[in-house]
Amino acid sequence: MNIHKPIIFLLLAFISSAVHAATLPGIPEFIDEMVTKHNFKRANLERVFNDAQIIPSVIEDISRPATIKPWLEYRAAFVNPQRIRLGVEFWHRYRKALRHAERKYGVPQEIIVALIGVETIYGQDSGTFRTIDALTTLAFDYPPRAKFFRAELEDFLLLAREQHLNLLTVRGSYAGALGIPQFMPSSYRIYAVDFNGNHKINLLREATDAIGSVGNYLKGFGWVSDAQGNSEVARADTSLPNKAHVSARAPIAVRAQVSEEICVGEIATPRTIGAWSEAGIVPSLNLDPRWSARLIDFTVGDGKEFWLAFKNFDVITRYNNSDFYAMSVFQLAEALKEARKSKNAK
Repeated sequence: MNIHKPIIFLLLAFISSAVHAATLPGIPEFIDEMVTKHNFKRANLERVFNDAQIIPSVIEDISRPATIKPWLEYRAAFVNPQRIRLGVEFWHRYRKALRHAERKYGVPQEIIVALIGVETIYGQDSGTFRTIDALTTLAFDYPPRAKFFRAELEDFLLLAREQHLNLLTVRGSYAGALGIPQFMPSSYRIYAVDFNGNHKINLLREATDAIGSVGNYLKGFGWVSDAQGNSEVARADTSLPNKAHVSARAPIAVRAQVSEEICVGEIATPRTIGAWSEAGIVPSLNLDPRWSARLIDFTVGDGKEFWLAFKNFDVITRYNNSDFYAMSVFQLAEALKEARKSKNAK
């Protein structure tokens, strides 16, 4: 048996699946725009795009998002013993930075840890695709979102110049997201911060910068912190069964009991807690009736689980526009908080 044949076949498969980006329509015009608009050197960009590859698997990946999975299968990929254990370790290692971020941006520490955990398993898996390949593929060979990814490719070129990154070696997700917190290039340029005080911003390798940047990102999209009206929120209610005491924080999501009479087809429009209560929706916590929320549901076994989702829940969806995603971040955060409390109590 010729042991070299499988290797040859793999190489041939790779060659046949990758196409030089420079052959695609639109790239010469894009280079012209970057030269005129941002004073890039034409020869440098031509070398970059002559090296860049169009990767079909990038389009395959973005065309089948994880959220097409059933909720419980999706959740299990993120809220599991491994991510909880590693998250508690990450929280302990960077506890000072996390406390600082919570004070500065108002975002709970467990939310920052959970978001990084969902995105990259706390920096362990930040992606293997060359970012130039991923963004070029999506900008010039994926018409449904070509405009968005062309703008991200522009920001990536600018980011690389600003941060002195090698355009041909930076790697990230199939969608072009970068580093420990998986920021898209535009978000990196707007929200990334030097949080460790070394006068550099490095989300690719520095967890402390990632922690501060996630806090800054969520605050930038309107996170409601403890200092913004939390005295109105979430008091214990002993008159209702199974209602636990929670701290006075702006809510993220709260389980709800739904009466059989509710018309599920009309639940998407946000209402105040008072209006939901009148409609037969009973939250599991005693919340200020003025808070506004939307009702969401998740299929669990043969039934449905209902939640009231507040503004902070929707802020999490600005990271990834999916209720499955935001709920996974929230539930991982809750699990991390409980696991850390148990560990500290020992």
